[in-house]
Amino acid sequence: EGKPRYACPHRDRPIAESLTEFRAMRDGKYEAGEAALRMKQNLEDGNPQMWDLFAYRIPEKEHRRHHRTGDKWRIYPTYDFTHCLCDSFEGITHSLCTTEVELSRVSYEWLCDELEVYKPMQREYGRLNVSGTVLSKRKIVELVNKGHVRAWDDPRLYTLIALRRRGIPPGAILSFVNELGVTKATTNIELHRFETSIRRYLELTVPRLMLVLEPLTVIIDGLDEDHLEMVEVPFSKNPAYGSHTIPFTQKVYIERSDFREVDSDDYFRLAPGKTVGLLKVPFPITATSFEKDSNTGEVTVVHAKYEKPSDGNTPKKPKSFIHWVASSPAHNSPINATVRAFQPLFKSNNPAAHPDGFLADINPESEQIFPHAMIESGFEEIRQRAPWPAEAGEKKTTDADGNNEANGAQRAAPGPESVRFQGMRVAYFCVDRETTKDNLILNRIVSLKEDVGKD
Repeated sequence: EGKPRYACPHRDRPIAESLTEFRAMRDGKYEAGEAALRMKQNLEDGNPQMWDLFAYRIPEKEHRRHHRTGDKWRIYPTYDFTHCLCDSFEGITHSLCTTEVELSRVSYEWLCDELEVYKPMQREYGRLNVSGTVLSKRKIVELVNKGHVRAWDDPRLYTLIALRRRGIPPGAILSFVNELGVTKATTNIELHRFETSIRRYLELTVPRLMLVLEPLTVIIDGLDEDHLEMVEVPFSKNPAYGSHTIPFTQKVYIERSDFREVDSDDYFRLAPGKTVGLLKVPFPITATSFEKDSNTGEVTVVHAKYEKPSDGNTPKKPKSFIHWVASSPAHNSPINATVRAFQPLFKSNNPAAHPDGFLADINPESEQIFPHAMIESGFEEIRQRAPWPAEAGEKKTTDADGNNEANGAQRAAPGPESVRFQGMRVAYFCVDRETTKDNLILNRIVSLKEDVGKD
């Protein structure tokens, strides 16, 4: 600022000559750096974004090949030239940008006015940074190319497509942003605050099912092998979500972590001689014995007694309840699944600060696989009724005449990630896009709040 500005020697030459040279650029007469096309703006303006910005350049040969058009084009438009025009052609009403392009608003509006095209409104806001991850495209490309993540939509990343694949609904993201408000200041948010907001949203908008990550077989010896009792289970605390019935049989599966070989006073789940309730089952069970694998020493089967009282007696009242899934092939129970549980991709809150580079900060345990998970049969109804929640922006909509909304633009059909539910006592889950007919894959969206006061 304050220094003299000098116009390009070719600034005032005839338009016909400029067009001839522009076509020569296009046809390969010049190499990178030998010629460029500028916009003729106002060198006297105090804003550098009005100092005859470049409109077209010739890229270096190694950067010239386009992923769609190949080597057809030798020249490419700049961001300053295309930003406003693409917004205009696409009918964008508000072009929302981060504050580093605030000065560009003047040139954005100037070009639209000069070409007499529709002019969207550019508005700026502060950048939202999430700690404990990377948002740089360059860094994400490196993560993908070196195999640290599956792709740009890997649920451990924080790209929009990754958040979608992880199962975070559009409405949850909007709710989170509304909590923060809009400001021009840079905002730094820790991951746990983001996940807390998502958890709060899902609590009120998705149904509940019973899912067991690491199944342990329980045989209720007092019941006949063909015992069948249909138990009604609500999908939610909200009656509008409805309910469903699931089978209760002699053989059920519980979470391996819900059983201990040796009991203690501060432990409230299943152990030899201890009674627990099975969620929504009329009467509790008491563990009587267990079997172990002779090679690994791992418990394989727990035997239990069904505490159904004789007529006139008061049933036992358990101190705690655990979730379960019954074995009943006639009712398609259990449904087998592979569950992917995600942890932060990096070990620290600032991977970029690692002295050996951000890749040295990768958490080797960022993904845990549960290949033998089981879900109750109510899952099929949940899948058929998706998306959950229905109002989260994922439903294809039409007007009263059956035409697509939004100027004829059709919303994409809801993806598999719209099948969301809470696994009671476990976490929130969604169906992954790699699911096949014979292999159901679930992604953990977020965990439930931990109850540190109870074991």
